[in-house]
Amino acid sequence: MYTIKKCLETKDLNTQILLFSDTAHLPKKLKVLPVVMALNEHAKYVEIFDGNHRLFVVCASPQNTNWNDYEKLRKAAAEIQKKVSKEKVEQLFVQDFTSNSLQVKSFLEGLVLASYTFTKYKTDKKEEIEPTIELYSNTVSLEELQEWNNVWKAVGITRDLVNEPQNTLTAVELSMEFEKMGKDAGFSVEVWNESKIQAQKMGGLLSVNKGSLLPPTFTIMEWKPENAKNIKPIVLVGKGVVYDTGGLSLKPTPQSMDFMKCDMAGAATVGGLMYAIAACKLPLYVVGLVPATDNRPGDEAYAPGDVITMYSGHTVEVKNTDAEGRLILADALHYAKKYNPEMVFDFATLTGAAVRAIGPYASATMGTISKKQMEDIEDAAYQTFERIIHFPLWEEYAEELKSEIADFSNLGKGEGGHMSAGKFLEKFTDYPWLHIDIAGTSFLHANSGYTPFGGTGVGVRFLFEYLKKLS
Repeated sequence: MYTIKKCLETKDLNTQILLFSDTAHLPKKLKVLPVVMALNEHAKYVEIFDGNHRLFVVCASPQNTNWNDYEKLRKAAAEIQKKVSKEKVEQLFVQDFTSNSLQVKSFLEGLVLASYTFTKYKTDKKEEIEPTIELYSNTVSLEELQEWNNVWKAVGITRDLVNEPQNTLTAVELSMEFEKMGKDAGFSVEVWNESKIQAQKMGGLLSVNKGSLLPPTFTIMEWKPENAKNIKPIVLVGKGVVYDTGGLSLKPTPQSMDFMKCDMAGAATVGGLMYAIAACKLPLYVVGLVPATDNRPGDEAYAPGDVITMYSGHTVEVKNTDAEGRLILADALHYAKKYNPEMVFDFATLTGAAVRAIGPYASATMGTISKKQMEDIEDAAYQTFERIIHFPLWEEYAEELKSEIADFSNLGKGEGGHMSAGKFLEKFTDYPWLHIDIAGTSFLHANSGYTPFGGTGVGVRFLFEYLKKLS
């Protein structure tokens, strides 16, 4: 992925991009080109090539832009990046003629995120040339640019983790990756091994891990700067199922299992967020919690009908071992109470029901945060085009979780299953909390604009945007 560098003078490179706020500000020599006024499906831009120099002229919307206009700029940038990538351009110069840093940010964001590739395991890969992008702008400050670079790097790290195959990213190896990220960005990391998890009696995490030959981990990440504006921390919780077969409730087809390496995308998002927050030195006290394991039908695997005792002391009747994510999250959410948190966010590839409800176009949310907090979070989600849709947690969903032999079961009805799953998690919280189901948005099966096949890194940009405004 690109890192954008700011330059203090204009340059005459073979490939250049000129970014204008609207066509009215175009130089006269460009206005005579009628093709400049052509509108593609995403944004106004034209490519001019004279045999030696390639020039992209991008015309953004006027100053009264909204989130949809910013998204058009990202998609236009992704189209340009596709062309640049094919031509193996080594140097790219972007000159900004706008007065809106959000327009510049959105365009560069599309360019950078579209440049992401995961070719780690390609033996025949050709030498990849990543162009140097230099930005000349009187609108964007060096501090803004550094922040954007940090966040986009965090998205790339998150995508890498999700794309990593499970045979090279076990629960232990995932915790080691978090340790590396902590050293790089400056946040502290503590990893509990299986013995510590057993001593803490985290029954949800231990039960899911019973069918595995490999041990679980519980990772605690902390960013607590001296200038933190909050005394009570904001806690981030991520589902870390590094591979999910469904356990003894085996997934029905190979096609529903072949990409289950992505079932730890929630954990990757939390790690990416911690990286971005620390690298940008946000003045907030933030804690990240990741329970991690794989879910397999091994000799000692937990089974439908089992009753397990959670870290909270509650008993849960297991109706389906493929509803495992909520079990490990419940232990982490209960552990979060130790911090008396200001608010808690959990990210999880939790339910197929969320995917069936809204597809890959938005993440499903449920929770107990205030209406004002929810409005601000939704605004950040739309601003970054990592959209969310809020669902209710009505008491009827709790009725579906009743058990004859335990405090409750781990499975509700198939209809509205993302909400009964959220209702299950709510039982382990006593603080302002938002559950974010990213089952449909964290992994794509085909390229889409600036989002590649595989891990998307969803959640990092929108929650960072919210936390930045909160700080």
